Amino acid sequence: MTQLTLTERLSGVHARIAQAADSANRKLDEIHLVIVTKNHSAELPLELLALGESNFGENKDQEASAKAQSVKIANITGIEPTWHFVGQLQSNKVRSMLSYSQVLHSLDRPSLLNELVKQLAKAPERSLDVFIELNLTGDPGRGGILPTDLIAFAENVLFAKQLNLLGVMGVAGLDGSAASYFETIAKASAELKTIAPEARFISAGMSGDYEEAIRHGATHLRIGTAITGNR
Repeated sequence: MTQLTLTERLSGVHARIAQAADSANRKLDEIHLVIVTKNHSAELPLELLALGESNFGENKDQEASAKAQSVKIANITGIEPTWHFVGQLQSNKVRSMLSYSQVLHSLDRPSLLNELVKQLAKAPERSLDVFIELNLTGDPGRGGILPTDLIAFAENVLFAKQLNLLGVMGVAGLDGSAASYFETIAKASAELKTIAPEARFISAGMSGDYEEAIRHGATHLRIGTAITGNR
């Protein structure tokens, strides 16, 4: 079987996003594609920049910081990349993450919020877009904010002047239908908007379920292997 090229995989995903948006009666321009480039070299985001893409997701700081620097040096496209940190971030990596990333999808605990505020205070001109990560398992030991604690936590995020709260983020579990998880995320998003109407975005949907996520209001899709292929 002939293996698809990067361009073909990217075009195919864009086509499916457009079809899913149309089926859900949603505007295509409100859906943003974040291509997860983890476990790939800097060559991949450079190729994607040449294809007109500019939003890239990473989940490990050590890999991401080096990759972002390599891309900055080698980028000749004139397109400025936006780096999205999408994995669990250790508090001691916050300073490093802030050196390259513009968006954090995984604000998942009070201690991380406190460290973000502390490090951002050292750079008064700096701001960071953030999503609050939801814990959809019901297990307090897992990462993320329980939906029942969302409003209280969000109020603290809103109090942090250098953080721009975009909305909520969630990952559909493997036990059960993705739709049920996305319904929970959509409900949490609606609740968040009662105190922060501008925090209307939803980071949800990955390679295996992004069409379902679109049907439930996802605005930021974190898609990796469906575009990048396996390393």
